Amino acid sequence: MDSQPSCVVVTGFGPFRQHLVNSSWEAVKELSKLGLGNETVVQLRTLELPVDYREAKRSVTGIWEDHQPQLVVHVGMDTAAKAIILEQSGKNQGYRDADIRGFRPEGGVCLPGGPDVLESGVCMKAVCKRVAVEGVEVIFSRDAGRYVCDYTYYLSLHHGKGCAALIHVPPLSRRLPTSLLGRALQVIIQEMLEEVGKPTHKAQFEENSTMVLPGRGN
Repeated sequence: MDSQPSCVVVTGFGPFRQHLVNSSWEAVKELSKLGLGNETVVQLRTLELPVDYREAKRSVTGIWEDHQPQLVVHVGMDTAAKAIILEQSGKNQGYRDADIRGFRPEGGVCLPGGPDVLESGVCMKAVCKRVAVEGVEVIFSRDAGRYVCDYTYYLSLHHGKGCAALIHVPPLSRRLPTSLLGRALQVIIQEMLEEVGKPTHKAQFEENSTMVLPGRGN
């Protein structure tokens, strides 16, 4: 890593459908209070994204152009989840569900002509194995659900050459309050930074860690 502070951007999503409170943004706000540890090494920036394909696309482009972050972590809510889910890949096609403004991407495609799948340079299985958050299970997934969060993730992987991650969190509940989800994000993202800071992963990021493979939530 560079000796100067690195920037990590973490985004959550706003309300959608009947969900007037989105646990992803509530968890990210809690994370912003907790921080990521040593702020002299990592500067944390947080941003709320609307559940809107076009606005998400503009925001992702701006994040990468304006901040040039070391890592971008998008957090979305999976309404059916009981665990925190670390998503390994973003998909380019299949976006059929309308966003909060009734818009659907033309042809259901995120990036015309782009690879079907983009992989994160962060090994989510490795993070899952090492991370431990009391009171919540952390699991691994390769299908992020083909809605605005998956769409956002794919674009971020494209702009960031794999230096992005997507975390799905469950809805808020008595068992999973904001305080626990925020703390879980802190622990998971700290582990992701450890992962990308390893020489092998750093080299992968520098040469473009995305790769093509054959072919839930916000």
